[in-house]
Amino acid sequence: MSGNRHKTCTDLHLLLRDDGQLWLGERQNTGYMDGHFHLPSGHLDEGESATAGLIREAAEELGITLRPEDLALVHVMHHHTDEGRVALLFEAIHWQGTVENREPDKCAGWQKFAPDALPENMIPYAAEALAHIAKGVLYSERGWAQTR
Repeated sequence: MSGNRHKTCTDLHLLLRDDGQLWLGERQNTGYMDGHFHLPSGHLDEGESATAGLIREAAEELGITLRPEDLALVHVMHHHTDEGRVALLFEAIHWQGTVENREPDKCAGWQKFAPDALPENMIPYAAEALAHIAKGVLYSERGWAQTR
């Protein structure tokens, strides 16, 4: 044991369900997996609760308003990248407003997909998390085997 305290980045992801379909955005100009689809997402800011962060991200990226009671935690993924990350995935089926692309510099656009017909060019860890969610699995780990 090293004695060093582990620091983790918290990623927030939104499964925005609309008539049974999921909203996914196509990444562009980010430098990470551009041209691939991803859930609405972002990072937790210092001093912010997970639901407050996701509500902020939904407004910034999609132009919609969510309330804490609109959100249900559906999966937690502890995944290893260049740093340890914890991804919190929340689902919402109710919101106010109309989905629009509020960050066209980072997103080519938002599209709806059936959960059983997701695009092949999805961010891999998001696709894996969605597969876990479909099976009712609340927690998963990804990428840690390579670090041992």
